[in-house]
Amino acid sequence: MKKPKVLFTSVLCALCVTTLTGCADKAPANTVFSIADLDGKVIGVELDTVGDEYASDIEGAQVERFTKGSSAVEALISGSVDAVIIDNEPAKIYVEENKGLRILDETFSEEEYAIAVSKDNVGIKVQLNVALEELKADGTLDAIEKNWIGDNAKKEPFDFPDEDNNKDKPPLKMATNAEFPPYEFTRDGEIMGYDVDMMRAICLKLDRRLEIVNMEFDAVLNAVVSGNADVGAAAITVREDRLEIVNFTDPYTTATQVVIVRDK
Repeated sequence: MKKPKVLFTSVLCALCVTTLTGCADKAPANTVFSIADLDGKVIGVELDTVGDEYASDIEGAQVERFTKGSSAVEALISGSVDAVIIDNEPAKIYVEENKGLRILDETFSEEEYAIAVSKDNVGIKVQLNVALEELKADGTLDAIEKNWIGDNAKKEPFDFPDEDNNKDKPPLKMATNAEFPPYEFTRDGEIMGYDVDMMRAICLKLDRRLEIVNMEFDAVLNAVVSGNADVGAAAITVREDRLEIVNFTDPYTTATQVVIVRDK
């Protein structure tokens, strides 16, 4: 199976958050049992995400911003923050990989993920929307989602037999932040995940080959605007402020923000 070309690889795999057992033992007792309890608390978020936006609106909250969701979770384990607001799917992985954490039952409102494209490249948006519609119609997008999300997810890269035929085709550069499992993360030096497989499938439709450019999340949209990437695919929520600088494709999935807290 041909693997997407990675131009820059993050050192830390987002799936491998270090379990800080010793620090957790010294952390203060949890005081957040509902979203209402977030008032006046120290909240960890990933910089420039919807979680950051929600936390900033909470009365009296002190927002600690991190370049990676995993760093926010480490701060929660050590007691540096009282809670973390993050997307539901990454939250489930972080809780599964780190004992002593749990997700509150309450959630924030549903949001839509879409692919970011430059406002100067209207043609690529049309092509991507056509490809997404075809992938929805033939069941490929649904299969990719089930492969990465859910209790029975295999969480292994898709095998696209025809992918090798595209190795000499024009590249489609995808800007992402490989610190957000299961959408994009690094395993054994390879960037993989839901968004990666979706873009691989789209490239087969467009007769292109995928190149992945890994960077901090808050740099992804700038890479699209500057032309250093053709698309941004990093579990990006469609927001009004982002629509001012980029266009978005039709949504390809939905998600919700949740709150992670210490179990005790």
